Amino acid sequence: MADDSKPTLLERIVLEPAKSATACVIWLHGLGADGHDFVPIVRELGLPTELGVRFVFPHAPAIGVTINGGMVMPAWYDILGMDFERREDEAGVLLSTRRLEALIADQRAQGIASERIVVAGFSQGGAIALHAGLRHAEPLAGIMALSTYMVLGESLEAQASEANRGVPILQCHGSQDPMVPIGRGQAARERMEALGYAVEWHSYPMQHQVCAEEIDEVGRWLRRVLA
Repeated sequence: MADDSKPTLLERIVLEPAKSATACVIWLHGLGADGHDFVPIVRELGLPTELGVRFVFPHAPAIGVTINGGMVMPAWYDILGMDFERREDEAGVLLSTRRLEALIADQRAQGIASERIVVAGFSQGGAIALHAGLRHAEPLAGIMALSTYMVLGESLEAQASEANRGVPILQCHGSQDPMVPIGRGQAARERMEALGYAVEWHSYPMQHQVCAEEIDEVGRWLRRVLA
């Protein structure tokens, strides 16, 4: 896997608001999906026009995924096996983190203040959003982590950004999730809370998906952190 220190911007879908953008949500999809996955949800969030929120949905590059027999698919990093908490693709996580940082820098260059940028993700994308957001050097508006877990968690205490010690964090998870068991999401929450982060947690009787109640909660949370 390439290890470029300044990766080129990923291909992405950009949804512009009706008025000039003054805020941005960068939303990473899950394993095997692409940036189109969460585009239909935007209209269901109920965000007022005056918030001026731009949505950016990047496409992960296609790589071979070990746990899926090496099948090539969109992925933010390789998953080496079911014991992935002990066998993590550190190089892949760090590369995707740099790619997300490049997307944040691109929004900053377009005039969006860091305090008006939310990093968000589902499943594998949520793991990158957590990893990058908690380490980002400038204060963010929030981190949204859906049906996800923590990667490289042992390094968080040493690498955590002081600028985001108080960042709003929304975590949502399905209680019947067979892909990412809810215990993994709870472990991420407990790790963050042990380090002093305030995590807003919601669980829903669903599998590895999103539901209407969760979408409503995401909309309420975005309205609050971007107000």
